[in-house]
Amino acid sequence: MDRIAFSAYSHGNAVILGTSAMITIVDDDDFVRESLRDLLESLGYAVSTFESAERFLQSGRLPETSCLISDVKMPGLSGLDLQSRLLAEGRRIPVIFITAFPEERFRIRARSAGAVGFLIKPLDEGSLISCLETALQRHAIASAMDRKRASVTAFTSPAA
Repeated sequence: MDRIAFSAYSHGNAVILGTSAMITIVDDDDFVRESLRDLLESLGYAVSTFESAERFLQSGRLPETSCLISDVKMPGLSGLDLQSRLLAEGRRIPVIFITAFPEERFRIRARSAGAVGFLIKPLDEGSLISCLETALQRHAIASAMDRKRASVTAFTSPAA
């Protein structure tokens, strides 16, 4: 297997619109998981890693995840199935897919379900960081809209 090497460099903040970003990585390849963790932590992000989609879903980390970076093909629940499940549950976590199997049907499915990126291993760190910035901006906007909706609902709801 080809080794994935990432060099850390200074690139922006790990804070988007005043909130700390938690990046979750789901990949069955230990080396990929740890390489991504090292890169993202060197850029100042909080990172959690999981070797399977099932472990991630059982972990309790879902509510604090600002962006999900997931392998496409994994034993058990695939990354694409994980994305579908999150959407079915109404969770709007931005997803960046990474894959060593760049099949067009997977890319189309991921993009049509709203994936921020579909990147091919070995990863180009500039492309990954660009996708990550887009994902975190989407998450910040969605979170702000959710807070606004909650405050409007609380304000317009009749007192009990």
